[in-house]
Amino acid sequence: MPYTIAADIHTHTLASRHAYSTIAENVAAARAAGLELLGSADHFSVMLYPEQHIRNFQFFLNQGIWPRVWDGVMLLRGAEVDIVSLEGGLFAEDIACPESIVGHAYRADKSLFERVVGDLDYLIASVHNGSFADGATVAQTTRMYTAVLERPDVLVLGHAGRSGVPFDVDEVLSCACAHHKLIEINNHSLESRRHHGACRAIAERAAELGVGIVVSSDAHIAPAIGQFPHAERLLEEIHFPEELIMNRNREALVGALAAAGFEL
Repeated sequence: MPYTIAADIHTHTLASRHAYSTIAENVAAARAAGLELLGSADHFSVMLYPEQHIRNFQFFLNQGIWPRVWDGVMLLRGAEVDIVSLEGGLFAEDIACPESIVGHAYRADKSLFERVVGDLDYLIASVHNGSFADGATVAQTTRMYTAVLERPDVLVLGHAGRSGVPFDVDEVLSCACAHHKLIEINNHSLESRRHHGACRAIAERAAELGVGIVVSSDAHIAPAIGQFPHAERLLEEIHFPEELIMNRNREALVGALAAAGFEL
């Protein structure tokens, strides 16, 4: 059956450096695609800059000026943060941030992670370079993912089907369900046939275990916003229940955020 998916919360702007559109262009594309809600989740990752300083990530700091509703599209502020350790650590948690973008010393000690993402609506946590897990056991990698899902600041486990890091799918999905977190079915990942098997296995077990998913474009350019053909095809093939697609409409997505403890 055809699905209605009216929200897209894994999208990128120029701030991700290898993406090509502005937030205004993405909002316009979302409206043209008939979306009710757009989430912007640029990369917060070592892949952007060789040096790690708050000045490089100030794009995140001023997003409070974005209108919550822009040209009829509800707009959420997020980030896609790299998972960087087997303990479930996220990028920049171990990086000190003693001064502001203008060089003023902060009074309180906080990490670069805390400074950059502290005022965002949600985080997507993803593995982009899994070399830290080389030689790890499945028990270790499974615990890595469950530790991430247990975090109060993470809403979505991003594209686990293409990470190249094996894990116990049932244990991770059960953890997501227990904490009302979402598992991503990433359209961009499915553009390559080599990821189909892993992504399909995750989607099938999510359906069987009653775990909520979010279908994402992972758009890096405005015309890809709200486009999920590969993901929709996979879900149709396995007869995935529409009620478990938590971005099927704005109301369902906002409800999923609330269930996971996120306030807008």
